[in-house]
Amino acid sequence: MRREEAGAAAPTLAPERAIAARDFAKFQALIHREAGIWLAPEKQMLLVGRLGRRVRELGLGSFDAYYQRVEADPDERVRMLDHITTNETHFFREPRHFELLEEQVFPRWIAEAARGARPRRARVWSAACSTGEEPYSLAMALLRAFPPGSGWELEILATDLSTRVLERARAAVWPLEKSREIPVDHLKAYMWKGTGTQEGLMKAGPELRALVRFARLNLVDEVDASTGRFDLIFCRNVLIYFDAPTKQRVVARLLRHLATDGQLFLGHAESLSGMGLPVRSEVPTVYSHAARGDAGARSSP
Repeated sequence: MRREEAGAAAPTLAPERAIAARDFAKFQALIHREAGIWLAPEKQMLLVGRLGRRVRELGLGSFDAYYQRVEADPDERVRMLDHITTNETHFFREPRHFELLEEQVFPRWIAEAARGARPRRARVWSAACSTGEEPYSLAMALLRAFPPGSGWELEILATDLSTRVLERARAAVWPLEKSREIPVDHLKAYMWKGTGTQEGLMKAGPELRALVRFARLNLVDEVDASTGRFDLIFCRNVLIYFDAPTKQRVVARLLRHLATDGQLFLGHAESLSGMGLPVRSEVPTVYSHAARGDAGARSSP
């Protein structure tokens, strides 16, 4: 920690005059352009709350000065987006999704593999992984259904816009109270309880960590074709932050990476109804390609 020199006061921003309307409009446009996130006018205080501390840390006296820094410095632009993004998440969030996997999707894969209709391979994309609870929940579900020695090749790609949360996700360490979100059998099988200096923490075991690969990815950007196709894509509680045109583009992009018979999982408050996309709803918030044919690669790496 750094101690401020005597007599050197950090710049302060008066809360009621912290950001001018014109400066908010500039950040609004920049954030939408860079991340697809649309901050409505009533989100002005949210922006002030999330960026104000960073403005003071840099010794800047106004949001206009910070905007100039962000425009000129790509690294600072990434930090700014880190502060803007919302990263609330839980283990096994929206349990019905995991019930669908365990009761219908995984048994179907096993049956198809047994008759030679699919390879013993499963690829999953957690497209807004935050601090890792979602991809590690998926890893636990996959390992329970396809344990080591079963002959299945498993892979989870976990991506997020925020470098800050990706660092935490890679560390795979959480407060022990998060263990209440995990089914007891999964907790005992796949999580380590901290002792000594790590008391009060838990960490994902090596089997889980070996399954998940993390990368920074902006959903509004084109995804490299070499990323391949996925049997499952989880993009939950992200589309609610996009305006309609951005949402349309992002979902169309996700669908290009969804295997012919794959499923796209959205958050409980999200829907593709009325968007004119070539999808059908299997159950609420779970979608698949509207036309299922033999064409196209399945889970291509």
